[in-house]
Amino acid sequence: MTNGKKQPAPCGINGREIVLDLLLEWEREKTFSHKLIRDVLNKYDYLSGQEKAFIKRLSEGTIERQIELDYIIDKVSSVPVRKMKPLIRVLMRMAVYQIFYMDGVPDAAAVSEAVKLAGKRKFQNLKGFVNGVLRNVVKQKETIAYPDQGTEPQKALSVKYSMPLWLIEFWEKQYGGEQTEKILKGLLEVRPVTIRFAASVEEAQRREWISQVESMGVTVKKHPKVSYALDLYGAEGVASLPGYEEGIFTVQDASSMLAVEAAEIKPGDLVLDICAAPGGKTMLAAEKVLPGGSVLSRDVSDQKVWQIEENIERMHLSNVKCEVYDATVYDFAMEGKADVVIADVPCSGLGVMGKKRDIKYHVTPEGLQSLLQLQKEIVNNAVKYVKEGGILLYSTCTINKAENEEMAEWICSRFGFRQEHAQQLFPGGGENDGFFFARLRKTKA
Repeated sequence: MTNGKKQPAPCGINGREIVLDLLLEWEREKTFSHKLIRDVLNKYDYLSGQEKAFIKRLSEGTIERQIELDYIIDKVSSVPVRKMKPLIRVLMRMAVYQIFYMDGVPDAAAVSEAVKLAGKRKFQNLKGFVNGVLRNVVKQKETIAYPDQGTEPQKALSVKYSMPLWLIEFWEKQYGGEQTEKILKGLLEVRPVTIRFAASVEEAQRREWISQVESMGVTVKKHPKVSYALDLYGAEGVASLPGYEEGIFTVQDASSMLAVEAAEIKPGDLVLDICAAPGGKTMLAAEKVLPGGSVLSRDVSDQKVWQIEENIERMHLSNVKCEVYDATVYDFAMEGKADVVIADVPCSGLGVMGKKRDIKYHVTPEGLQSLLQLQKEIVNNAVKYVKEGGILLYSTCTINKAENEEMAEWICSRFGFRQEHAQQLFPGGGENDGFFFARLRKTKA
């Protein structure tokens, strides 16, 4: 980079070509898309903000809407999507997403750029096919026949909200049709970034910070459910906002804050957070135990604990000890020691599909079952770390009664806990992720 100006992409690579390669890698390697997109944006950091926003929007949107995009393509193409060459399949999806969901891109540009890329990537013989199919998509844009809500209600929802059919059936059995459609809508909503200030930040400094980021074009609103949380709109690069590196604020979803609030952590408490990365609950708990309290924050790998330590250091929290520790392995040294144990266990992640868009393509009914065993293995240890009269905060970022309400009931019936509060949060209204938490008090050792 020279003179502080963004440099053009090398070798004539444009934003669409970057997205094409990103999506091909995602499909080939089964990599988590949010990590892949982050890495790609870091790699092409010299691009302008507008170019990076285009790459992010097109890649995320194409993944999120894949089921609907494939349905549309199959309606007009003589070759089904599943039989297309991987590069052609991805090009088609990208172009159709632009045609249907990116008003700032002329339909003709979406078509012509896809045709150019097909030729550039040595598919000269398929340029005519790509052009013909996409032109037909444009012509039929307003008349594509979607599945009928009356005769095929679940398939209609599957296509409309790009959700696998089995997950719709799964949720309808648990929550009914009306709540299921609310979940589907909520997962597709554009979400703000939610933050909270460090407890040490004075009110005047908070007001000054808000004024500063608003002058940068960020819209700041108070969160409707958490009094100290703020929703930021138009703030994609949060780490580049003023005060981030200095620890003035941290990013944390409101559902995670509500879970910590439910634990009723007190000054002087010893809190054990057993599956803590990236550390949002640990950091909020560390503020709540002051003065005199401490937090022992653990996770299974060096990488995860490094994430926690990085956040702890940035937020200037000195009462947290971080350790690499596998929650499925019992720690006799912690038996009966903790006032509060936070068990945010590995889960299916169905509540955060609005952020981690590819979960829905990888999760399976069999996978859900295997997670239950892992969760029980972790809980079987966690309950023993809680003092008599202390609290186990059990939480997940999913929407599944077997992992949530039924697991809380299992804990109470098996280990001598009493449920004092439980809440299933659903995505929607731009307020929070899908999340479950239960405050369980230990009634006997």
